[in-house]
This record gives sequence, structure tokens and C-alpha cells, in this order.
Amino acid sequence: MVLAANGSHLYGNVRPFALEEPRALGGGRMIGGSWPPRLVKLPAGGTPPALPTAGPPAHNDSQCGEHILSYGSLEKVVIGAALSLITLLTVAGNCLVVISVCFVKKLRQPSNYLIVSLALADLSVALAVMPFVSVTDLIGGEWIFGRLFCNVFIAMDVMCCTASILTLCVISIDRYLGITRPLTYPVRQNGRCMAKMILCVWLLSASITLPPLFGWAQNVNDEKVCLISQDFGYTIYSTAVAFYIPMSVMLFMYYQIYKAAKRSAAKHKFAGFPRAEEMEGISMNGVVKLHKESEECTNFSRLLKHEKKNISIFKREQKAATTLGIIVGAFTVCWLPFFLLSTARPFICGTACSCIPLWVERTFLWLGYANSLINPFIYAFFNRDLRTTYRNLLQCRYRNINRKLSAAGMHEALKLAEKPEFVL
Repeated sequence: MVLAANGSHLYGNVRPFALEEPRALGGGRMIGGSWPPRLVKLPAGGTPPALPTAGPPAHNDSQCGEHILSYGSLEKVVIGAALSLITLLTVAGNCLVVISVCFVKKLRQPSNYLIVSLALADLSVALAVMPFVSVTDLIGGEWIFGRLFCNVFIAMDVMCCTASILTLCVISIDRYLGITRPLTYPVRQNGRCMAKMILCVWLLSASITLPPLFGWAQNVNDEKVCLISQDFGYTIYSTAVAFYIPMSVMLFMYYQIYKAAKRSAAKHKFAGFPRAEEMEGISMNGVVKLHKESEECTNFSRLLKHEKKNISIFKREQKAATTLGIIVGAFTVCWLPFFLLSTARPFICGTACSCIPLWVERTFLWLGYANSLINPFIYAFFNRDLRTTYRNLLQCRYRNINRKLSAAGMHEALKLAEKPEFVL
């Protein structure tokens, strides 16, 4: 989510000029505006005056400068191919989600509006953030797009990634309410309510990007560095709203859905048919026993019909628990390392720079971006209608998609009716 492109900043030709009274900085890193040098014209044929040597750094100075990484041709090819593949797959997957929900009638349901919002956030990450990060990484970590665009880039990066995370959080709440309140929640679940929730998500995401733009916490921004503000208060606020609070809510929702599914599993266990050893005792007077067993089978069949609706709810709870568990797990694995590093960095390195190895930051950053790549495939794996729509779109079978989805749903219902499950 945060770009940290650091390097050395002194690339000058000092043959005709010399710098007068330079100021030494810890680690050789110079933050824009902290060192105004003056140029002194050298006499013809003269030698540059001796520059005063800087004393040893103070004990509390930190070695903050990160060096530009030097890649060979093969490394650049591998890195460029990998980052380009991640970006293209992210764009393709999220475009499929948006097209599927917007143009397939069966998928245009209020509950899927959140999935569209998630896909748009992830698509924005792929289009507005990943290309610039890819170029920066490909040249070794040096920011080349200027100071003005740095602030715009950081704002887009933070807002889009935060919107993706917060949408995942709202989806978990939506799934929880749909499972625990199956009678009242569908009435409240309408397009207007979903639109308000999505608007709140994007406004809250935008609120995190505003403080650095309005003076609360300035981004680290000079000719070679583009790094989000390392202010202690802003770091705690931004990481809490963008990650720690949503992750806590998602874990709590998953735990509640898991408990509901477990209670349903305990409630819907049936005894089944008579055991084989009981049937072996039928002899000459077996007519009475057969009549008794027939009554038990009849009662069992009646019980199955009575519990059919509850069984359907139970299956939905199990599916929701499994889906949400995988979503929460993938989200945590992708973003937790990055946010732990982002939270600890100001306390380790100070507020002016970053002392974390560049390759560590870039690895954790792209691991977080990978969450935008896998979200569309997670939902498609657990949603048969999305899978069918993906397949038809990729095979360029645009016509009669809605009819195919209806036929597939009816076929699935008939299969379930022909094969009832007696023991759950």
C-alpha cells in the first residue's frame, strides 16, 4: 500500500563547481529541503578547496538510507515478467467480476453489489498503483515520477487498498447477518442499503488519505524518495482503520458463523434407518417387528420433509463459514506482514525515513497486492453462477448466459432432490 523508494541523491558533475559547507546526514540520506547547498565557482586551473570533513555521527543517529538495488539483465527480465503477470491477471480477474455482475441478470442482486465494489477497488489498485510500483521496482527502487505525483500516488494507493480491505470487512458482516437472521435480513437487503454501505466504505478510505495532504502528517517526498508519512500518530491511525480493526471484525464474524454452523450440525443429526443387527432378530413373529420398522421409516421420512428447510439453512451456513474462512485466511496472510512492518517502521527508523531493507519492503508490499489478485478467484471457486459466467465469457459465448444459469440451477436442484442426505 505504501511506496518506499529510497536511494542516494547526489548525482552531480562537480568539475567546474564545488559545494560549500555541506551538512552530513546519517546514512548519507538527504531529505528534500534539509540541505540547501551553495555553489562556489572554482578559479581557472585551480583545485577545489578542501571540504570540511564531517565528524562521526552522533550516537542517536540512525542509518536510514536505503540503496538503489542494482539488477542484471536476467533479473530485470524475471522481475518485470512476474510483476507484469500479477498486474494483468489482477485486471483480468476483476474485470470478469464486474462484467459478470453488471450484465448477467441472475447475478444482479444487492448482495453482489459489495463484490462489485471489491472488484472495482482491486481493479483500481491494478490500474492506478501497480504499474508505477512495477517501474520503480524494475529500476531498483528509485522514484522517478516527481514530487507532485508522489502525493497523488500515495493517496490513490492508500485509498484503493483500504477500500478493498474495508469491503472485505463489510462482506463478512453481510454474510453473518444473512446467516443469523435469514427471515428479516432479506427484507432489509436492498440496493439503496448496499449503496449507502459502499459509499461509507469509500469515504472512510478517503479519510485516511487526507491528513498528509492537509498538513497533519507530511509524506517523505523528494526527488528520489516517495514514502508515506512516518508520523507516529498518523501511522497508528491509518494502520488501525485500514487493517487492524477490519481484520478483528472479520475474525469475529467468521467465529460467529462457525459457531452457528456447528450448532446446526449438532441439531440436524438423524438416527437413520434401523441397524443391521436389529433386523437379524426378525423370525416367525417378524410381522409385528416389520410393521414397527415400517412405522419408524415412515416417521423418519416425515422428519426429513419437515427438516428440509433447516437442512438447506445448515448447508448455507457451512458454505458461508468455509468461504469466509478462506477469505479471512488469504487476507491475513497477504496483508499482515506488510502492516506489521508499516506499524513498527516509525518506531524503529524514526519519522524522517526508512531503514528497512528495500527488498523486504517490496516483497511484503507485493504480497499485499496479491490479495487483489486472488479475491475474484476465491469467489468464483465457491459460486457456481460466477464460475459458469466466467467460462462462458472466456469462451466468447455471450448469448443466452441467463438461460444457461437458470438451467444449471434447476439441474442442480433436481440432483439434490434425487439424492437426499440422511446423515449430516
